[in-house]
Amino acid sequence: MTITITPAASERMRQFLAGTPEAAGVRFGVKRTGCSGFGYVVDLADALGSDDQLVNVDGVPLIVDAKSLALVDGTVIDFQRQGLNASFVFHNPNATGECGCGESFTVG
Repeated sequence: MTITITPAASERMRQFLAGTPEAAGVRFGVKRTGCSGFGYVVDLADALGSDDQLVNVDGVPLIVDAKSLALVDGTVIDFQRQGLNASFVFHNPNATGECGCGESFTVG
């Protein structure tokens, strides 16, 4: 499994982890949502689950559950600021389409 985190995303994740030192890492995965099928999940994880895979990406402990592995393999996670808005942005080679608002994606 390969996931890339840009320097901006890495810095943001490190800030989250520094504020919650008891966190096991950053959870990255997908859930069924939106009009296209899947939405991304980025959150702090309290602990590793039995089906989780822990990957150290540029010093950031990234936790991915088994159901999400194939859907996020190859994804580049970025963090962008536009005016007052800031968010993680995902470049996923597995996504074959997105909804109009960009909140969810489909896979082929």
